[in-house]
Amino acid sequence: MSKTETTTETPDAAREAGQEAGDLGSAGEQLSTAPQERAVPGSFGGRRAPGPAGALAWGFRETAGWIRWFWRQLTSMRVALILLFLLSLGAIPGSLIPQNSVDEVKVRTWKTNNEFWTPVFEKLQLFDVYSSVWFSAIYILLFVSLIGCIVPRTWQFTGQLRGRPPGAPKRLTRLPVYATWRTEAGPEEVREAALALLRKRRFRAHVAGDAVASEKGYLREVGNLLFHVALIVMLVAFAAGQLFKSEGGKLIVEGDGFANTLTQYDDFKSGSLFDVENLAPFSFTLDQFTGTYEPSGPQKGTARTYEAAVTYAEGAEGKDRKAVIRVNEPLEIDGSRVYLLAHGYAPVVTVRDGKGQVVHKAAVPLLPIDNNVSSTGVIKVMDGYRNKDGKKEQLGFPAFFVPTYAGKGHGQMFSQFPALVFPALNLSAYHGSLGVDSGVPQNVYQLDTRKMKPFKDAKGEVFKQTLLPGETMKLPGGAGSITFEKEIKEWASFQVSQQPGNGLALAGAVAAITGLVGSLFIQRRRVWVRAVRGEDGVTVVEMAGLGRNESARLPEELAELAASLNTKAPTAPDPEPSEAVPAEGAEK
Repeated sequence: MSKTETTTETPDAAREAGQEAGDLGSAGEQLSTAPQERAVPGSFGGRRAPGPAGALAWGFRETAGWIRWFWRQLTSMRVALILLFLLSLGAIPGSLIPQNSVDEVKVRTWKTNNEFWTPVFEKLQLFDVYSSVWFSAIYILLFVSLIGCIVPRTWQFTGQLRGRPPGAPKRLTRLPVYATWRTEAGPEEVREAALALLRKRRFRAHVAGDAVASEKGYLREVGNLLFHVALIVMLVAFAAGQLFKSEGGKLIVEGDGFANTLTQYDDFKSGSLFDVENLAPFSFTLDQFTGTYEPSGPQKGTARTYEAAVTYAEGAEGKDRKAVIRVNEPLEIDGSRVYLLAHGYAPVVTVRDGKGQVVHKAAVPLLPIDNNVSSTGVIKVMDGYRNKDGKKEQLGFPAFFVPTYAGKGHGQMFSQFPALVFPALNLSAYHGSLGVDSGVPQNVYQLDTRKMKPFKDAKGEVFKQTLLPGETMKLPGGAGSITFEKEIKEWASFQVSQQPGNGLALAGAVAAITGLVGSLFIQRRRVWVRAVRGEDGVTVVEMAGLGRNESARLPEELAELAASLNTKAPTAPDPEPSEAVPAEGAEK
């Protein structure tokens, strides 16, 4: 009767089998390219030669030993993971606290509202996290750690690929997975069948002495190395993105255009190595902004359509092309991306002097202050106006605009819907000097009244009036008028950005995920098949497997291999007893 014996040792025995190089020889070594841990170099109890030269040599050896130990710790995977965790932890304040590189206005507002914490945050560089000393130190250490970890492991793994799987240990029974049977096939025939079987299962195999040695799962180490290389790629991409990036904002009224030059931006920020000459040459015009909103229900006022139709051209002599920019659907032009950020209204107003002559006519963009696009701003008349005495003056009209007027008769003015259903414009009037000639930059949406005087009404208060489209507000004393025209334009704000590291970062992320999947789900293992002739002339077949980690898949795989090989080298029948043993009490 034929039989096949398969045994699996306990986890303790498996660990012992994997750790004791003396028992397994080179067979159990180098299943991983991870660097081996070594003890901290000792500086106590060491002997040194007498004299200054001996002391100097001893000190040099001790210093070199500590440097080597520190380098091994820095390039270990444990430290790399700790640094990666610290880098992620350090990015949290950069996401929660306003950053100077993103919005300086929000930073100033935060400082004003948190005067107690401001000095602490400034010392910790929490308003400039990504350019701070401590974040840069973690970043550089992680970079060095990954490189120092990858280079030796890659070199070691390359050597393993060029070599052959090690020969079988002397005692295969000590391995965690083991199978044996006896067969009438010759040892050479069994080894040839085993070699063909293992190669068919994509094992790297060869005959070493009286056994076939094979190995499989090299893609695990490839995935491991790919993951670490991908991390370096992402770090490089992040650094390139911060150093060479550019980002600018521009508010454009319908019908107006923009050319990608530094002077055209409302605000512009760039990395320390960015060159203005690298701005991509293109231009575009905002043809029309279209916004529709949910008219009723719990989602009332929510945008349903939010898009900007533009005409753009690449280069100085490029052909005009049409495009539509939507939220999260930017327009890509020559390496730059144009994002649609916000929207608002620009009422068209006409200002006349006391003689009825037009001194100013323009669409004035106003900034939204709520979800229903209630907007504020200032209408400034800087040139062309003369008062009743013929002297040059400047006019300023603080404006409050609502697209859907509500609140009339209740002492307040607000919008109850973001679309142009019932627009209204509230104006107050000032005259004097706007201060624009002082050389100090001003906010175009705010009015500096330090050198201006208000027009007064009959009650002695600031003259103001709420206008509907087509209505005119006449200034007191025949000083002129301002008309709210029936035409109301819309504006859109755009962000133009160049992020040179985005493609590299995406490739690194995909490679990191691919490598991580390979390192987690592929097991590197070795299988040996030994075939020797026994004392009775029958061939004894032994199969054993060893994996880098304990896995339920390895016993199953070895059982499948043993069953396949058993069909080529079937189990020999049990030997016949040489002499029958009489039963107890029987006659002899």
